[in-house]
This record gives sequence, C-alpha cells and structure tokens, in this order.
Amino acid sequence: MAVTASDPATRERVLHEELARLHRELHPHATRTLRLRAEARLDRDLGLDSLARIELLARLEQRLGVALHEREGLAAMTPAELLQALARATPRAAAVELGTAAEIGAQPFEVPEDARTLNEVLAWHAARHPQRLHVHFEGGDADGTELTFGALHETALRLAAGLQALRLAPGEPVALMLPTHPDFLIAFCGALLAGAVPVPLYPPARPADLADYWRRQAGILRNCAARFLLADEALLAHRHLLRGLTGPIERVLAVKALGAGAAAAEPAHAGPDDLALLQYTSGSTADPKGVMVSHANILANLRVMGDVVDIGADDLFVSWLPLYHDMGLIGAWLGSLYFGTPLVLMPPQTFLLRPQRWLWAIHRYRATMSAAPNFALELCLHRVADEQLQGLDLQRLRLLFCGAEPVFAETLQRFAARFAAYGLHAEAPYPVYGLAENALALTFPPPGRAPRVLRVDRDRLLAEAVAVPAADPARAALDFVSCGLPLPGHEVRIVDEDDRELPDGRQGIVQFQGPSASRGYYRAEAATRGLLHGAWRDTGDLGFVHDGELYVTGRVKDVVIRAGRHLHPQAIEQRVGGLDGVRRGRVAVFGAQAPDTGTERLVVVAETRLQERAAREALHARIQAAVTEAAGEPADEIVLAAPGTVLKTSSGKLRRAACRVAYASGRLGAPPRGALVRVLARGLMENLRSRLRRAGALAYAGYAWALFGLIAAPAALATLLLPDLPRRWRAVQHLLEGLRRAAGVPLSIRGAAPPAGPCIFVANHASYADTLLLVRALPRPVAFVAKAELQRRPLLGPLLARFGAVFVARLEPAHCVDVVRAAAAGRRDFLFFPEGTFLRMPGLLPFHMGAFVAAAEAGLPVVPIALRGTRMLMRGDDWFPRRGALEVEFGPALPPRSGADRWQEALRLHREARAFLLARVGEPDAGAAGFTMPAGAL
Repeated sequence: MAVTASDPATRERVLHEELARLHRELHPHATRTLRLRAEARLDRDLGLDSLARIELLARLEQRLGVALHEREGLAAMTPAELLQALARATPRAAAVELGTAAEIGAQPFEVPEDARTLNEVLAWHAARHPQRLHVHFEGGDADGTELTFGALHETALRLAAGLQALRLAPGEPVALMLPTHPDFLIAFCGALLAGAVPVPLYPPARPADLADYWRRQAGILRNCAARFLLADEALLAHRHLLRGLTGPIERVLAVKALGAGAAAAEPAHAGPDDLALLQYTSGSTADPKGVMVSHANILANLRVMGDVVDIGADDLFVSWLPLYHDMGLIGAWLGSLYFGTPLVLMPPQTFLLRPQRWLWAIHRYRATMSAAPNFALELCLHRVADEQLQGLDLQRLRLLFCGAEPVFAETLQRFAARFAAYGLHAEAPYPVYGLAENALALTFPPPGRAPRVLRVDRDRLLAEAVAVPAADPARAALDFVSCGLPLPGHEVRIVDEDDRELPDGRQGIVQFQGPSASRGYYRAEAATRGLLHGAWRDTGDLGFVHDGELYVTGRVKDVVIRAGRHLHPQAIEQRVGGLDGVRRGRVAVFGAQAPDTGTERLVVVAETRLQERAAREALHARIQAAVTEAAGEPADEIVLAAPGTVLKTSSGKLRRAACRVAYASGRLGAPPRGALVRVLARGLMENLRSRLRRAGALAYAGYAWALFGLIAAPAALATLLLPDLPRRWRAVQHLLEGLRRAAGVPLSIRGAAPPAGPCIFVANHASYADTLLLVRALPRPVAFVAKAELQRRPLLGPLLARFGAVFVARLEPAHCVDVVRAAAAGRRDFLFFPEGTFLRMPGLLPFHMGAFVAAAEAGLPVVPIALRGTRMLMRGDDWFPRRGALEVEFGPALPPRSGADRWQEALRLHREARAFLLARVGEPDAGAAGFTMPAGAL
C-alpha cells in the first residue's frame, strides 16, 4: 500500500528501507552492513546495476504512490539525487490508462528492390511518397513527434552540407552520441549522405558523468579516429567536462546547429561495398572492435529477413531498443526504412522504468512486430501488475523477436502463458540468432509456430559435447531454445577447435558465411584474422544443430551479456588484479545465469590472503569501485577466495568456463584441496577426451577413404566388363555392402516393398553418398535420371551409362517426360532426385515437377524414398567422412488416377511424396515460405 509522499522524512525512510531490502536480496551472503550516505553512489558503493536501479525506482513509485520523471529518475545515482527526484515526482493516477486504439493507416507496399545503398533507399522513398509517415516517437523528449520520409531526407541533406563544410574525407568516421530522438536518425542519414561513416555510441545516462563515460569510450574513439562528434544539447551543456579527454575528437557539434541554414547538399557517391556503419559492442574493453558493415551487408540482411517473415503493407513495428544497438538500429529502424512500413520509437528509459508502456504502445498502434531481449520479457513478468493490463489487446502482434542475449525457454513459456490472456498468440514469441558480424540476423525459425525447445541430457552434453534428447525424465536435463534455420543465402556450420566440421548433434563452435557477413574489424588486423576462417566467420559461440536448426549453448569467448550490454572480462580482471590485497593474475570474471532477471549476473572471483573482516570488507568495496569504473556497472557478486581457487590451464591461462561451472555447483570460494583437485582432474579429462575425439575422427576419415579406394577399381571394372545390367548392379551392391560393414556404418532399410511393375522412385538429396546408398538399398536395378552434363565427363559418363543412367536436360522438362515415356514402354524403373541438387545446410529443398509430370504422363506410380544420415556421413563440398548410421525408408506407392487432369495429378503426386519425405528425413522444410535455395543452385 502506498504511503503519503509529501513528507520529506517519509520519503527518506522509504528510500532507506527499499535500498536495504534490495541490497539484502542482491547480496544475501554479504557480511558488510549497508551504510547509507547521501552522496553514496548506487552503483559503485551500493552495488546496484542498471536493472537493480530500475527495480528500486519501481518500488519507490509503488510505495510512495508517485510517478517519477523518466529522465530524472534514471539519471539519479545517489540517495540525495533520488530524494530530489521523488520530491518533484507527480502523484500517480489511480486508474490505469487504457489508451485508445490508434491505427496508423496502411500504405501501398512497395520497396526499393534495385537500391544498392541506404542512401538510395532513403532517396527512393522520399521521391515517391515524401509525406508518408516514417517514424512516430512515443515518450521521452520527442513525445508525439512524427517524421516523414521527405522530412528525414531534406533535413539529412542539410546536415550533410554542414558536415561537408568541415572538409570530411570520404569514408571518414563520425561519432554519434545521441539518444532516441529525431536527431539520431537525421545525423545517421546525414553522415551517410555526406560520404562519412556513422559510429553510434551509447549516450551517458547523465551528463554529470560525462568524464567517466568518456574514459570508458576512449578506446573506441582512438580506434575509429573520429574527428567530429554529434551530440544533443543536454550533453553539449557539459562539454567543459571533456577538456583534455576527447582524444582525436576535434569538435563536438549539435545536430540542429550543424544543419541550420545550410542549403541541401549534393549527396556524396556511395557504392554497395562502402561502409554504412561501424558497429561497436555496447560494453567496455581496452581493445574495442568496430565491425565494418557495408551497405550491401545491411541490404542483403534486410531483404532476406523480410522474405522470411513476409513483411507487408499491414505491418507496423514498435521498438524501445536503443539505436546504438544493431537490433534497434538495423532490425527496427533501417528495416522500417527499407520496407517503408511505419515505426513507433520509444526511448529505452521509458520501457525500463515503465515496461507496461511498451505493451500499451503495441496495443495502441496495433503493432504487428516488436522485439525484446530475454531480460525485457522478465521485466514485464516481474514488474507489470495485472491491474496495469486491464483492456490490453495484443492480438495483432504476430512477431516478437527475441534475441541480443541468451533466450531462456522458461522465460518464453511464462511470458506466453501470462500474456495469452491478453491476446498474445503462442506463435508470436520468435527467438532468433544474429550478431553484428553478420549485420544483424543469421537464423530465423519458420514463422507461425511456437518456440521449439529441446531437452538434452545434461551429463552427455557437459562430458562429451553431445546433444542427446533427454528421454528419461529422471536424468538431469538442459533446455535449449531453437534459433531456427540460416537465412536464405547464408550458411551455418559447427566445427571443432581445428575447424573440422562436426556432425549434427555435436556441440562445437558456430561459424557462418553469406552476403551479410562483414569483411572484418576496423583498423584491427589481428582481430580480423581471428574472425576469418577462409570463407567462414567465427561467432565465438558454442552450439549444435538438430533437425537442421541451430541451438546456441554458450560462448567460447568469455563476454558477459548483461541486459543487452557486452562486458569483456579481461579489462575488469586487469583493473581488479592491480588492487592491493588481490593476488595478481588470480582474478576471474564470468557470467552466471540469473533466471529471476532473465539476463546474466556479473561474478568476480578474486584470490586474497586477507583474513580480517574489516580488511576484507574494505577490499570488497575497492573491487566494486574498480569494476564499476572498468565496466560502467557494478558486479552482482564478488567472491573473495582462498589462494588456489581460480582455475588455470597448465600454461597459466584462466579457465573462466571451469570457474563458472565450479561456481554454479557451489564449489567455488574456498574449496578444500580435494575438491580443487577433482575440478582440475575433470578439466584435464575433458581436454584429453577432446583430443582423442579429434584424433579418432582423423583416423576414421583416412580409414574410410582407404576402404573406398579398395572397392572403386573393382566396381568400375564390374560396371564396364559385365555383360548385363542386373549382374553389374549385383556386383556393385556386394562391394558396397562390404564397404559398409568394414567402415562400421549401421544401415536400416524398412518400409513397404516397391510394386513389381515399373515405377518412378523419388528420393531426397543430401550428399554425394546418396547414390551409393540407393544402389545398396534398392531391390532391383533402376535408371538414375542424371543431368546431361555428366554424360560428357570422362570416365564418369561411360560408367553412368553402363550403370543404366538416363541423361536429361535440366532446363527442358518436356525432354524429361519424353525420355521417361519412351523408357516406360521397356518396363524400366526410374529414380529422380526432385530437388535437383543438394546444399551443405540441412533442409528439403523445393521440388522440380519433372518426375511427377513424367509419372502422370506415363501412368507410373511414384514411390518416395526417405534417406537419413548421408548428410552427416559426408556433407556438401566437405570430403571429410564421418561415422554415422544410415536409414532408408520406402514409402507407399502413389499411383496416378486414370482420367484425371494430368497436371493436377502431377501436383497431387508432388504434394503427397513431399509430405512423406518431410515427415521422415528429419530435416526442415527449406521450400517453406521465405526459406528458399540460393539463386543459381539448380
């Protein structure tokens, strides 16, 4: 129940009570007594991170029955400042504001498909519909402001003229330190039109902390070497704090002043491969990495995302995500810019302080799309009361993108369950995976389905790096959320430490390639070399593939993602390790899962020999201050540990992952020597098992190729010398069976027996091994339908012809039908791969109609054959064989109906054969809407 807030003594008492309560909740094992001073820092002295401070504000509003002003409340960093903000707060309305359903009118849907740059995208929209609404601002200083395409283009051109007057060099970085406001959009577009490269930086929470903030950003500014910084008026008023701190920055400029009075600029020329953005992570590091993102990267990513989720004229996006983050910048804003759909933008502070305003904005503007990291969903679950949701309607929301940090299955399930009462569809939460190195998005699930969660055996995953679905409910299990399939034209693979690709179900390092992939990091050659692995890029994340979909399990690199910010352990460890009382080199920083907040907790383990309570409390305070200075956020937990606790490799490298496991199991702090020995032994065993697995894989690959070499010559001789096809077929079958047994590859053949008469077999195509498997599994010789180009290959062409292959021109379906009709008279069976090709990535590709038209024309039944395991055995263009089981399942014969329309019959046969294969091959539908094969793959 709220208390009377007009009395200063009451406000001070409530503040003290809530601070003490929150401190006990966050630090239940703390031995220090909370000492509340008016000027104590909430982060450094009291250990409250950004989410904890937001929780404090919400509790104060609830207790005192007031509504704080957003900017003032979030900027308050001491008890004294909080009391001042509470004194100026307004009484909270007793009734919940329901809001009225306001619909921003849908417009004809048209996109600049031929645009090669973002500059051309903006000019295209401004020329065709200058008065069309682009962005509506909700909350914050720009509340109610609307920006059309024409106005954005015009003001950006004026700002570009102002920048050009400063004699910018082509491709020169320009730093943007701006909040969610029209000025950010104008500055970003103006920089591009001037020929510069925008570098978004997250703005400081409060101007008074500008100097501390600037020290943390110094590495970024040195790396990008920006001479000009565009900032808002509030920060410009404190520019005196930057004297001596600005590094390469020569001038700090206001957006409005820079563009005022200038004539529209002549846009600088930009090509698709020119940089459109330098994207730095939002955390702290002494060695920052700016991802080089080109116009082509961004447009490729936006186009395939739009194809997959089928963006159209009725779509509207509501976003509170910060514009310095790629999910807010590219996903929300630039996506809306490209597709010409309306965007409602809220400042992050509005959401963080009152998350219900985000939900009501979705209701009010009838939004169809929005986005939120995992912690934001938890914030809505914990901070929004039922009485604040009366009348809320989320039925129009079809996609709620969840990404930017690990997505927890439990959070998605609880969020969906609670908000189903307000119309949220079970299919709306949409877990995705991406990274700045791929512009934004890398994998999406098929739209229109609820999130897919896979429970895997915990012990098998941790001990063997194998993701085995947990069948026994009594065994410990881990839940992982599917992040979906690679976007069209993009690929994902899982590799070991030596870059050898792993089979499905094995945990390894996630790598990717595609048209959105960055060429590297700006002015950071060493980091770029670490990113690039030939044509592939390294994500630094761990994961596995199951049924063609990506599941991310953790990180190789030790970055802690906390409320969307990336915190780098090395910088924190270096700062803490330099403190008196801390053993140098014996500090480990890592993230630990915090289900209550839906994000990661920042844990600092520091070894010390100090024993006295007062000395340890003083050291704890110094460590917290050092963490706050290095990361801009306090640690959630500081463990002062006995010597020998922090785990290292034999070469002296920190084993943060092992420290994290020991911490989670309660063995970290001051473990007895026996426990420490067990942890070290387990680490050594894991390392040994990993090395043995790699050596075994290499040995098996060499053995398999040696076996193949032994049978290749006899198989070729049998094909060329034996007088008739049945004997050739039987001879090769016997040789393949010998190869299978010697290689230790299990084979299962099941299903209905094929009809006795001639028929057309259709099989999925996943590997070069498919043909060999079918020869071994089919009960009688068939005519493989092959592309005509193979007939002209030396040696291969004659061998295929002797083995009964029929060659057809791929681009002439009538030729295929004629060949089959003529051969059907000779009572021959045919086998088609209706996909026409195979790709590295799992998925049943779209079918060509040739096999089914031929069946309808010739009156032959279609028999589908599902193949499993060949892709794992030998994937795509990778000639490294792997051990695995093979399965062949024959489907029921599908006869064409006599007298029916032949084309309709061909479509029915196509539909039924594909349905059978999809249900059995264990791979996703790559022919579903949005997920199509790359152009030219056939």
